[in-house]
Amino acid sequence: MPKIKNYSIDHVYFSIYTVAFMANTKSAIKRIRRISRQTDVNKSRKSRFRSAIKKMNLILDRKDKKEALAFLPKLNSELMKISKSGIIKKQNASRNISRITKKINAL
Repeated sequence: MPKIKNYSIDHVYFSIYTVAFMANTKSAIKRIRRISRQTDVNKSRKSRFRSAIKKMNLILDRKDKKEALAFLPKLNSELMKISKSGIIKKQNASRNISRITKKINAL
């Protein structure tokens, strides 16, 4: 019997459902799809959180107290939304808000 020298893989078939081969049941395959969608949502939310913190830090670096006070409620709202969905812990959000408020008061 000759040896097979061509180790080609059908990338079209394996590219879509590679992860699903680990799951044994229909519900597990569906769960994998759901987790991957939710991961994308969580990444975008966490990115929004980081962007808001960076924006506030830029405002604080410019020492613009008026603009910082105007942006603080938006930042607070953003952090609480993200902590409510469990992407970051509530204590983490509260700590960030507290530290930023202290920096604003120090200006």
